[in-house]
Formats: sequence, structure tokens, C-alpha cells
Amino acid sequence: MHISSASKDASRIAGMFDAIATRYDFLNHLLSAGFDRQWRKRAVAELQMTGREILLDLCTGTADLAVAATAPALARRVIGVDFSGEMLRVARPKINGRAIDLVRGDATRIPLADRAADAVTIGFGIRNVDDPLAACREILRVLRPGGTLVILEFSLPRTAVVRSFYLWYFRHVLPLIGRAVSRHRSAYTYLPASVEAFPTPDEFVAQLAAAGFGTVRAVPLTFGIVYMFVARKDGRPATG
Repeated sequence: MHISSASKDASRIAGMFDAIATRYDFLNHLLSAGFDRQWRKRAVAELQMTGREILLDLCTGTADLAVAATAPALARRVIGVDFSGEMLRVARPKINGRAIDLVRGDATRIPLADRAADAVTIGFGIRNVDDPLAACREILRVLRPGGTLVILEFSLPRTAVVRSFYLWYFRHVLPLIGRAVSRHRSAYTYLPASVEAFPTPDEFVAQLAAAGFGTVRAVPLTFGIVYMFVARKDGRPATG
């Protein structure tokens, strides 16, 4: 299957992730040089959970972020939602008795009631959603007043030297490694294209505000390769 440029047709993207699901975790760790674990740990820490919260992990994929959020004294329960059936199949053995429910669903039509979640996370999935603004409005609907949304997403570093090296790696090295390991000829060409097509951090902060979040922060991680977006419902101030 060929995914052209940063096309985000839902059925095509779901099919792409179905095709690479069994090699997805290995490639995540390899291509990020292991930093992906640190990024997820940082996102979970930002939520400052007490062990009583219900957390929605949207675009959960193989559930690494959901698993990271169920360590002792973190979320009481995690609901992981993703539109790729194969990614959820790979995720299920990781649950291993944890309080995680995996559900196949669409980020723009979240299968939860209003105000059902105390917090929401998205790890590297919002750029794959065809209508990110609609997804953010849906998140606002299912989030309780005062709740927190934390999104991790790739970005382009602002420092010229780092940006130049990163773009070279992202456009040339990453697709070669990704194709060789995943055996999918376009998935890791789509990745850099989708990152370059995604709004800048400032633009995405504006989208979150437009969706109705009261306070939004954009925090650069690892030289700005990744941004962590922290948004509060009903204007509750972000800390840290």
C-alpha cells in the first residue's frame, strides 16, 4: 500500500499502521535512540496523578503510554483508544493484569460519555488525525472540568544547526531504516512528511485554544525534536 506525502485518509492510515504493528515498538526505540521512553515518562509526570484518575489515552497504538501511566500511584484506570485493530492486538499482551481497557475507535468520535475522563494523553498520534481541531473538541467534551490534556508530538527544531541535521536524518536515514525493518515501503516516508506538514507549536497552541481549552503550554523536549503540549479545561492554570 502506498501513502502519498502526508495524506491522512483514515482508512489508509489505519491500514498502514496495521501493516507495521508488529515492528512498531522496535522501530520507535531504535529511531528515537531510546528517547521515546523518556518522553512518555515526562508526559505522565506532567499529569501529577494520585492513583484515583481515569485516563483516556487517545491514539494509544501499542499502548506504551497507557502502560507507563499505570505504574503504582498513577492512573486508577486507563482507556486506550485507537483506530488500528492490529496495533491494539499487539498492545494486548502488554496489559498483563493492568487496569487498561483497549477500545477500537476514532479520535473525532470518542466512545466515552461527557466528562468521563480526569485526564487525556496522546503520544505521537494527533498528526495522524484527519481533523485535529475536531479531535481536540471531542477531548474537551470527555474531559472533566479542571482536567488536563497532555500531547506529545514530533516537531522541527528551531535552532538552525540542529534543524539541518535533523531534517537530513528525518528525510534520508529514517526512511531507509524504517523500510528495511518494517518491510513497508511508504510508512516511514509518511512519517517525516506528516511531521513537516503538521502545524508549528505556536499554531497548534492556537488550535487548542480555539477548541476551547483555557490555558495551553508548549514545552520543547530534546532540542525541540518533540513538543509536549499541556492544556487545561476551564482555564485552570498549568504548573511547572
